[in-house]
Amino acid sequence: MPDGQRALANVDLVRRYFTLLESDDPAADPSVFFAPDVEQIEWPNRLVPNGARRDLAALREGRARGRHVICNQRFAIENVVAVGDEVALEVAWSGQLLVPLGALNVGDHLRAHFAVFIEVRDGKIVKQRNYDCFDPF
Repeated sequence: MPDGQRALANVDLVRRYFTLLESDDPAADPSVFFAPDVEQIEWPNRLVPNGARRDLAALREGRARGRHVICNQRFAIENVVAVGDEVALEVAWSGQLLVPLGALNVGDHLRAHFAVFIEVRDGKIVKQRNYDCFDPF
């Protein structure tokens, strides 16, 4: 497949992935988008001050744990650049809190702006790097 077509297919894959992440349905499993050897890197931010590296098992565990903290997540993709197997996105994110966090109460929305870089191989996400900037809380 030519690079341009592959890039478009990868953008479609990533958009479907973010749409699934918005689902509060416990059966919605984003790991269907991941290669078995996926690595997700979350660079240090206010919620994860030391950053994190996650494999497939840790991604699944984090999603399950997150269900007790956040609901009604929204990922507004503001910009996408794709070349071949690389997709870069600017994303405005929000989620409704199920627990208090800083000055925010249960029911308030936590907001952030993400830069996300995704590598795709054979139609699956093999690497995701997140640079998450949270609004003050």
